[in-house]
Amino acid sequence: MDFRLAQTQDLPQIKQTFQEIIHQMEQNNLQIWDDIYPCSFFEDDIKNNRLYVLTKKTELLSVFALCDTDEGAGTMAWNEQTAAARYLDRFGVNAHYSRKGIGSIMLQKAKETAKSFGAEYLRLFVVDENLPAIRLYEKGGFTKVNGIYQIELDEENTLNAYGYEIKL
Repeated sequence: MDFRLAQTQDLPQIKQTFQEIIHQMEQNNLQIWDDIYPCSFFEDDIKNNRLYVLTKKTELLSVFALCDTDEGAGTMAWNEQTAAARYLDRFGVNAHYSRKGIGSIMLQKAKETAKSFGAEYLRLFVVDENLPAIRLYEKGGFTKVNGIYQIELDEENTLNAYGYEIKL
């Protein structure tokens, strides 16, 4: 397996992989992602060297963005509010590889990468109803902090997200 920064030529495969993830989520009644989020962010993530991929030969296994800020950060009671942190975002595992340990491998890669940037914590947000993701993060050593980040999708729909963190 090859872990690396995503490149522009990866974009079509990344978007296709996320369309399959979104379809799988919808089959499980998780209406969290759509054509706009997260897909519209990937090009900018690549340009800013914050999107990482795990591949096996030519197949994309998993993707995540590692950001230095997050607009919801101020809504959480992080353990050390002012500590250097990176934020795991747009984390997805190829639907054909779910429940095969790829998510755990990528969480470890995210921890290592965040630490290489001098982060003391790796933090993330997860929508309250995304139980498979919550289980993965808790299994990976992340702990839930107090607070709820409300993500307004439109006038009628709001998602509630929990904050999780791990000390590196």
